[in-house]
Amino acid sequence: MKLASLKFERDGHLIVVSRDLTKAASAGTIAGTLQEALDNWDEVAPKLEQLYADVNAGKGDLFDFRAEACASPLPRAYQWVDGSAYLNHVELVRKARGAEVPESFYSDPLMYQGAGDTFIGPRDDIVAESEDYGIDMEAELTVITDDVPMAVSAKDAEKHIKLIMLVNDVSLRGLIPNELRKGFGFLHGKASSAFSPVAVTPDELGQKWKDNTIDLPLLVEYNGKPFGKANVKTDMTFDMAELVAHAAKTRNLCAGTIVGSGTVSNKFEGREGKKIEDGGVGYSCIAEIRMIEKIQDGEFKTPFMRFGDTVAIEMKDTDGNSIFGRIENKVVKYEKS
Repeated sequence: MKLASLKFERDGHLIVVSRDLTKAASAGTIAGTLQEALDNWDEVAPKLEQLYADVNAGKGDLFDFRAEACASPLPRAYQWVDGSAYLNHVELVRKARGAEVPESFYSDPLMYQGAGDTFIGPRDDIVAESEDYGIDMEAELTVITDDVPMAVSAKDAEKHIKLIMLVNDVSLRGLIPNELRKGFGFLHGKASSAFSPVAVTPDELGQKWKDNTIDLPLLVEYNGKPFGKANVKTDMTFDMAELVAHAAKTRNLCAGTIVGSGTVSNKFEGREGKKIEDGGVGYSCIAEIRMIEKIQDGEFKTPFMRFGDTVAIEMKDTDGNSIFGRIENKVVKYEKS
């Protein structure tokens, strides 16, 4: 099934969306918010599934679905943790600055704890105070869990993945280096993220959801032009269940925890990536193309996002239908009130 949250108060209003993303119905009599549904998943999921069947059959009190009216499916989350499942991305960043990737990175995932209190909607603006912050998009896969017990195995973590989303994990690259030099992680370098209009259950993906990941390209457009189409499954070092298990190593995860894959990144013919216009699959963030420029040409050429720039992120099934809806964000200057 497909679930979304209309903008309403702090936590949105839960709706069930048709498979083709054209119609929707309120789920308020079942659960007012997605967080409430996740807190009581075993009880409410069958009721939501029945409502989903009715919506797809054209039954009930339906209305037109508009992504513009949506908040992120979880407008705020108790926990948002983001991994780095694509070691190609890490290798490029390290190689560009002449550093080796520690061997442990290939068996022990990188992960940081992000801010889950103020996600932006899928069609909201990315607001930044300065272009000097190095504004960048990051197209990623994410999952939402129910309650996950501490020290869960990756195999057992599979059953705790209840919903899947896409995310534009907005990064401020100009602020990150100084933060990392302090040895205490991200804070200012990670702005509010934007998730896909709808979250879907794994069964919606059919055979494309396999080995706890999706065997489909993640499409990125930058200023209206194709920028990336990296396959999510290809070159993925850690699957989503492994990332959930990693997050739960020393503590329980509460229902509504969001776990991200990190920037989707593919090699090209065994080497660094390649632009779409040059026959490659492109990139899921600007930082990656900059790293390749640095490696190959000795200097960065592609600038980070500027005010007025736009990014769109989407995934389509094999028939060309949007699965999660389309993220569309525009970068605008923050004006103090």
